[in-house]
Amino acid sequence: MTLRLYDTATRSVRDFVPREAGKVGVYLCGLTLQAPPHIGHLRSGVNYDVLRRWLLAAGNEVTFIRNLTDIDDKILVRAQEQERPFWSIAYANELKLAEAYRALNVLPPTYEPRATGHIPEMHQLIAQLIERGHAYPATDGSGDVYFDVRSWPAYGALSNQSPDDMQSADCAPERGKRDPRDFALWKGAKPDEPADAYWPSPWGRGRPGWHIECSAMCWRYLGAEFDIHGGGLDLIFPHHENELAQSQAADLPFARYWVHHGLLGIGGTKMGKSLGNTLDLAYVAGLGVRPVELRYYYVAAHYRSRIDYSEEALREAAVAYRRIEGFVQRAVERIGAGQPGELPAAFAAAMDDDLNTSAALAVLHDVLRDGNNALAGGDDVTVRTTLAGIRAMLDILGVDPLDPAWTGGARASDLRDVVDSLVALALEQRAQARVRKDWAAADALRDQLKRAGVVVEDTPQGPRWTIGEHD
Repeated sequence: MTLRLYDTATRSVRDFVPREAGKVGVYLCGLTLQAPPHIGHLRSGVNYDVLRRWLLAAGNEVTFIRNLTDIDDKILVRAQEQERPFWSIAYANELKLAEAYRALNVLPPTYEPRATGHIPEMHQLIAQLIERGHAYPATDGSGDVYFDVRSWPAYGALSNQSPDDMQSADCAPERGKRDPRDFALWKGAKPDEPADAYWPSPWGRGRPGWHIECSAMCWRYLGAEFDIHGGGLDLIFPHHENELAQSQAADLPFARYWVHHGLLGIGGTKMGKSLGNTLDLAYVAGLGVRPVELRYYYVAAHYRSRIDYSEEALREAAVAYRRIEGFVQRAVERIGAGQPGELPAAFAAAMDDDLNTSAALAVLHDVLRDGNNALAGGDDVTVRTTLAGIRAMLDILGVDPLDPAWTGGARASDLRDVVDSLVALALEQRAQARVRKDWAAADALRDQLKRAGVVVEDTPQGPRWTIGEHD
């Protein structure tokens, strides 16, 4: 089955055919770095990481670009509030974002360009737009340059609206515009903003508008035409509409598919810093939910669906993941880890159907049921094939418990060996107490292990232990 994706531009699910067979170029709009990331931001990274993993599993070479907006009105406001250089705020938040993505096992992008590193490309695009009659410098001496919305008849096609129904663009004052809907490509320097937040340009000292940066970086790293442009539903208008208009007006074909993910809200509203309703990874950790369980929470929903955050739903996802993890642990104890195997056809079909991860997880849980039955019945052949299939599915979703991203690699493996030996010693002492029928001593050893975070479960094959809450 061919991968099919919902394309916002055509408002339909289309067969995905890359521009060049076996090679896929993806551009994901990254964060504006005025503040640390919250769990709403991080859903984007996980969703497109799953898309990337699925494209890679199909044998494609994927060039994955995820930008960083490190100059913007919001960042400059923070700089003034905190009396810090704008770039120090942006860089501090860039580091926090990278740390959060690593915690969630999001693969690093092929390249992660910053807006401030691509001023020359932006100047070149703006000059082309002026030359073609699609942009104009303001005549009020501000140094602003605007895109002329009325010069581009297709404006509004992506968001399926008419310019006549649009409100004024609020990215710059209207005083130098020909039309209130025209948006800023270049913003002239203003005396009340930080003195180091500007660059020279043919139109005067200033800085880029938000929209032009992505067109420039797409062009620089993926060429005039590329396969997939991604981002949240809230970016369709005006950001992506403006990107598409200015790029095509500059004679760049631009993105072949527009893939947008649903937002993660809270209490029926969007999660945002300005609303004061954001939750971060530290908050989730305080609930006893691990990053792998948060990632599972994200992928359990279809990428285009809205998630309205609730602690109950997050905990339910964590419990569901622990059941999967428990099977993997018991199977590994029985027959060894092995390697991920073949993907079940039903799982692949679900993923090819517009990345339907919720249906894919239903397949995984069906296989999990068979695996648990095989464990209970001592059928090691079925346990081995089931474990291999489950690990293959979990790997696509980025939540394989045996992935070094979750185990910590060799260092954590060494630590596990040490802990294993110490726990084995305690379990041996407990077993001896049980032989002596000293139940109080046996229970005391079990309780001491539990207080240390080690849960002991007595099974027909002997005691087994896990770290964390038993359910």
